[in-house]
This record gives sequence, structure tokens and C-alpha cells, in this order.
Amino acid sequence: MQDKDLQAYWKKIGLMHAPPVCLAGLTQLHQAQHRRLPFENFDVVLQREVQVTPEAIVQKLVYQARGGYCFELNGLLLQVLQASGFEARAALGRVHLSGSASGRGHFISLVTIEGQHWVVDAGFGSHTPRAPLPLVTDQVLWTDQQCFRFLHTDAYGYLLQRCMSVVGTVDERERATFDSANAEWMNLYSFDLEPVCEGDIAYGNFYTSHAPTSVFVTSRIAALPTEAGSITLLNQALKVVVDGETTTLELPEGDAYVEALNTYFGIRLTASFDQFRPLPAII
Repeated sequence: MQDKDLQAYWKKIGLMHAPPVCLAGLTQLHQAQHRRLPFENFDVVLQREVQVTPEAIVQKLVYQARGGYCFELNGLLLQVLQASGFEARAALGRVHLSGSASGRGHFISLVTIEGQHWVVDAGFGSHTPRAPLPLVTDQVLWTDQQCFRFLHTDAYGYLLQRCMSVVGTVDERERATFDSANAEWMNLYSFDLEPVCEGDIAYGNFYTSHAPTSVFVTSRIAALPTEAGSITLLNQALKVVVDGETTTLELPEGDAYVEALNTYFGIRLTASFDQFRPLPAII
């Protein structure tokens, strides 16, 4: 990553300079990017090729008012981590949201600090962890508004779960009395520690952006965390969550839809609504 691109990146995410190479710096970097670069699939919606070369990712996410999905958002974050002195590498995961494991279609970063692995993910939509997570199993892991845990499985390696019983901020007293055994856990994604090469990323990105059954091909998606919650979009339904309370809006078609992408997510498209891929018919 060239120095001029790195300087433009710091400005884009609201940091003055590179954070220190430590857990606090890693958390600051992750949070800054996660809250400024939206998760979105509008290049797929517009039937444009999603380019995941380092140069293409920088050009789109740093120099345009755009976001992307995991191969782009976490691809950019990995470049920055490595350029900033962190010991970081890629890992590929299988998504479990449908109830069964997908192919290796989710890209994350693994950062090692003083011998401890941290999972750093800024690109899993509304379920994206709001902070780096230590790769430890069978322990409850908290962010400011979320609850996770990793399990180890023989079939898939590490499996990340999110507790769906936790909504909004949980104070220290509630955390101390949290009963993980009786909580509602959702499987998010699994991964192992095997090496990842450029070909693996190319395969995963191509399927994600072209397969007729891919959610990115059949839906319009955006997500952006806020200080007090999140803003998410699925097709016409826009949800704004503040302190655990959800407001749902139905976005109209046409120019107002494109304008809403800019208003809520900071996404500015060089295209009009009538260029969007049609949504599948509801049967």
C-alpha cells in the first residue's frame, strides 16, 4: 500500500495517523473503519465486476464514497494492518446463517499480538463484531452492544456464534450474571488457520458476486454501525436501531432510493435506480 493511499485512508476514516501496534491501537483502527465504510453490495446490484486486487480496493473504498463486502472491506483493512506494522494475515470462512455451511466465502483477518490471535472483521453486515475478538474457545466475548463466543468443531474448525438474546448495551452487572447455557446462540461463520492464497480469494469473490443463489446477487444490502446502534438495509426495508429500539422505514423506488443510500450510508453511486438488477419475483 503506497504512503499516499495510507494517508488518504487515515483521513477517510477520521484518524490523524497510524494507531500504535497494540490491542488498543487495533481496536481504534477497526472501529474507525467499521463506522465509516459501509457494508454494501451495489456493484453486484449494478452488475459490475467486483475487483479485489489491492489497487482496485483502495481506489474504490478510499477515493470514492463507497463501501463493499468482506473481500473489499477486510481486504482493505488487511492492507492497512500490514502497512502499519501489525502481524496480520487473511483467513477464509464458511457462512452458517442459512443453517448449513457455505463454501469459503467470507474473508477475515487474523492479527497476532503477544502470541494471542485476534479475529478482526469489518465486513459481515449487521452481525459484524464491533471490536476485535480474541480467538479463545468456550468463553463469552463482549463488545459494547454484542455478545459472541467461539466453539471448536472437528468439521469446520473455529465457529463464531452470536447471542441473539442480547439486544443493545449490557452493563457490567448484567454481564456478570449472564447465563450462556440458556441463551439463544446463532451460528455466524466458521474458519480454520490454513493459508489463504490469491486464488482462494478470487474463487470466493467470483461465487459471491455471480452465483444465482448468492444473497448478494438476489438482494440489495447495506449496513453501517453507529455509536448507539446501527443502520441496515435489505431491499426496501431500512432499519435504524438506537439503544436497542428499532425504527423501520420502507424506501420508495427510483431516485429517492439512491438518495437514501447517500443520506443513511454515505454511498454515492454513479448510476440510477433503473440500472439496478431486478429483484427476484416473490412466489
